[in-house]
Amino acid sequence: MTIRRDLLEHAGHLRLGTELLHDPKRNKGTAFTDAERDALRLRGLLPPHVFTEAEQAQRALANIRRAPDDLQRYMAMTALQDRNETLYFRVLADNLTELMPIVYTPTVGEACQKFGHIFQRPRGLFVSAADRGRIGEVLRNWPASDVRVIVVTDGERILGLGDLGAHGMGIPVGKLNLYAACAGVDPRKCLPITLDVGTNNAALRDDVLYVGLRQPRITGAAYDELVEELVTEVARNYPYALLQFEDFGNHNAFRLLARYRNRLCCFNDDIQGTAAVALAGMLSALRVTGGRLRDQRILFLGAGEAGTGIADLVTAELVATGMPDAAARRVCWFVDSQGLVTSQRQDLAAHKRPYAHEHAAIVDLLAAVRTLRPTALIGASGQPQTFTQPIVAAMAEHHDRPLIFALSNPTSKAECTAEQAYQWSGGRAIFASGSPFAPVELDGHRHVPGQGNNAYIFPGVGLGVVASGARRVPDKMFRIAARTLADLTADADLASGCLYPPLADIRAVSLQIAIAVATFAYANELATGPRPDDVAAHVRSFVFEPNYVSYV
Repeated sequence: MTIRRDLLEHAGHLRLGTELLHDPKRNKGTAFTDAERDALRLRGLLPPHVFTEAEQAQRALANIRRAPDDLQRYMAMTALQDRNETLYFRVLADNLTELMPIVYTPTVGEACQKFGHIFQRPRGLFVSAADRGRIGEVLRNWPASDVRVIVVTDGERILGLGDLGAHGMGIPVGKLNLYAACAGVDPRKCLPITLDVGTNNAALRDDVLYVGLRQPRITGAAYDELVEELVTEVARNYPYALLQFEDFGNHNAFRLLARYRNRLCCFNDDIQGTAAVALAGMLSALRVTGGRLRDQRILFLGAGEAGTGIADLVTAELVATGMPDAAARRVCWFVDSQGLVTSQRQDLAAHKRPYAHEHAAIVDLLAAVRTLRPTALIGASGQPQTFTQPIVAAMAEHHDRPLIFALSNPTSKAECTAEQAYQWSGGRAIFASGSPFAPVELDGHRHVPGQGNNAYIFPGVGLGVVASGARRVPDKMFRIAARTLADLTADADLASGCLYPPLADIRAVSLQIAIAVATFAYANELATGPRPDDVAAHVRSFVFEPNYVSYV
């Protein structure tokens, strides 16, 4: 009997018996066949009945469903991943509609808040300010050398929850799990990184179970030098990797993206991924309302990464159709904590200035809605319940089908709920949210709210980048992804009120986005290899399927 040593060798030696059962990347548990049990010295270490992967998945899902609340279900999924990664991704990929809210938004927010209290086993790579000068050495401690996708956070702006420091590790871990489950990016080639530079959250620093550095955040030159060292060592150790910046504070996110986007293959999901899924939602909505994107007036509540990222992508889409840049930017208006963003204000950060239009001062959102009469209201503020009944009613008063996008995450931070948007607009709102909401029955009509989840975008973009070996990630890739996503939204989905395809179809959606992105990379000399005869088949060859392999 021949043992498939190529599938078992790890860290320079053959892992058999108990070691194999404790290796989550290779463990099959009760699915090891009789032949494998004899060849791999597993006889007696497992109960005698051999289960199929499908039978194991049935049992695992039943156990997850029996957990008393979503956090416990999150922990049950994490425990499954710690035991058997293939089975974990099989269960997740086959039940995305049910489990995505568990492994990511909104439950991941609570998991990050309680990270130190529910911590069981380290996952990902913690790089701290104490590692300055030896980050390359730390990266080389990671057991895989062929890394193709990295998600890094410094934990300063976790969802809408603020500074969670090292407890933000749940975000890059969760994002990379979605890369694998939603698009088939090989999880063995993914690396989650938390850059621990301290935390300004005093309650965390005082928590005896906090896992990170118990010091205020480093800033200024010290912070920049640490990030520079990390990026330099990532490029040196993983030259073919895509680096995704995730949940950095506004004051760092924009400048880090500007600094590194032309130096290596990288993007910021909060700026560009959110922008693409929101643009896709607007393009889908126009199929319902009629009209053109250029004729809309979009009012944003919140002028941070997400809001200005969406506006920048909308502007780029309009400019691509021939609209002058200044006119395209006047489609987008912002209200921040000080009121309407106008050219008269002297307190504006650089990313807000392109949207500082000539207008009299307006101090609150309701007045801005009544004055500007926007066709679309987009919430990216992290401030819950800020789309009040008078505001939604004013939107509906001015437009037959107003767009109401409450995009802040997690659910507790949403600007309004789906039920509120539908009720306050008399059922006429076209609603999308960052976190999931259940369908709403109103006046005999069933409204199905769309979830503007970045998972519709970044996994497909990532797969396209990996398959093509793209050296850079220009904004046009996100415009392509947005248009592809909008085109894949069926008329039946729109009729129900949903602006996106069903989450159950997300692997197929991601594949089409990946093919479009890879095609663009090959056509624009961004790919590292020659264009294959069949780009679609080439991209499909990179898709990871969570199926067991035979070791004999």
